[in-house]
Amino acid sequence: MFRRLIGATFLGATILATSLPATAQNAPAPPDAATAVKNVQDFYDRTTTFSADFQQNYLAKAYNQTKTSKGHVVFSKPGKMDWQYSDPQGNRIVSDGSTLRVYEASNKQMYEQAVSQSQYPAALSFLTGQGRLDTQCNFTVYPGAQLQYQGGYVLLCDPKTPTPAYTKILFYVDAGTSQVRRVLILDGQGNRNRFDFENPQVNTAVQPQQFVFTPPPGTSIVKP
Repeated sequence: MFRRLIGATFLGATILATSLPATAQNAPAPPDAATAVKNVQDFYDRTTTFSADFQQNYLAKAYNQTKTSKGHVVFSKPGKMDWQYSDPQGNRIVSDGSTLRVYEASNKQMYEQAVSQSQYPAALSFLTGQGRLDTQCNFTVYPGAQLQYQGGYVLLCDPKTPTPAYTKILFYVDAGTSQVRRVLILDGQGNRNRFDFENPQVNTAVQPQQFVFTPPPGTSIVKP
């Protein structure tokens, strides 16, 4: 299940990243879509690192099952990321900017793929510095209250280029900071994948060793 979930998330299917709780009960009317997208992009253009605790909820519609996981994630530009799972304990996803490694602790397997051969989801490319929101999507903006998000507004992304990775992405944006607090990605099969970010920090020092991962002895290495 972990590989299917992570493969979908980082190798080209769906992502749903979630948010902190809403911070304002009476958010002002949202800006127009172009301004909203610019504000979000400008915020992340000023960041070099991002880290947060997360809770992930992945709904596999065909089985009507939801998988919940927790952990801590760190992003560093360009293209580096490290997802350390505390539940299920030991699972990890690491990219050093050139190679993506997905480790499954339960069966001691690690899947490796060149970053250049994988599809980073548009939902997170603005965090890794490898994509811009305005080049990937046509956006519509909605008041947050309309989608049960009282802390800001929601940007709905329709991909400019059709992709099997997703059909829609919803970015839930904090009105005060222009930070993306929730990202909901839907795919053609109706699957949903969600991350709740808590205690986010930006522009903190991150050591290069953060993105170097050697699996335990006896791990099987699987390459495409």
